[in-house]
Amino acid sequence: MVNHWLTARPASPQTPYATRDLTPAGAPITSRSMAIREIISLPDKRLRLISEPVKAITPEIRALADEMFETMYDAPGIGLAAIQVAVPLRLITMDLAKKEGEKEPRVFINPEILSSSEDLSVYEEGCLSIPEYYEEVERPAKVRVRFMDLDGKIHEEDAEDLYATCIQHEIDHLNGVLFVDYLSKLKRDRVMKKFTKAAKLAAK
Repeated sequence: MVNHWLTARPASPQTPYATRDLTPAGAPITSRSMAIREIISLPDKRLRLISEPVKAITPEIRALADEMFETMYDAPGIGLAAIQVAVPLRLITMDLAKKEGEKEPRVFINPEILSSSEDLSVYEEGCLSIPEYYEEVERPAKVRVRFMDLDGKIHEEDAEDLYATCIQHEIDHLNGVLFVDYLSKLKRDRVMKKFTKAAKLAAK
């Protein structure tokens, strides 16, 4: 979850280049045998779960990251949290490559925001779990984030601009928070009503 530019979206003053939904840091995907997972969407209650920490970098975690990248690129999006594919683990995939055809995959394991700036910025965000819905969201313009990569190495980085928005958006997913939670109650209720109705019609 941003996701939204975290979904395919043309460039604009707020989104300086066309973007795809969020995904984690990691090695480039080369195998076509990996599975594309189903992305859960509103009103699925699993999106409100608080994800558990990843305890060890196992082959299963590596496979999950690979499949999340595959799913994210296929959506398409620039970021994806594991809970969006119904896995309640604190793992995010992201690719903020600015040019079409390029890839800069990154994986964030057990990410946490250490500090946030008082300055705020506004981006038009979207989410693969709330398809085709976009709204402007105000967040801290800069954050410092700590995370582990797939080699088990701990990193601390300062994030700003799109990176800051994306990492905040995706960490929110790990905490059961959606970008629509930042909107007015009226807009939020409209979104929930729309997606709840759509889910009921699809179930018939």
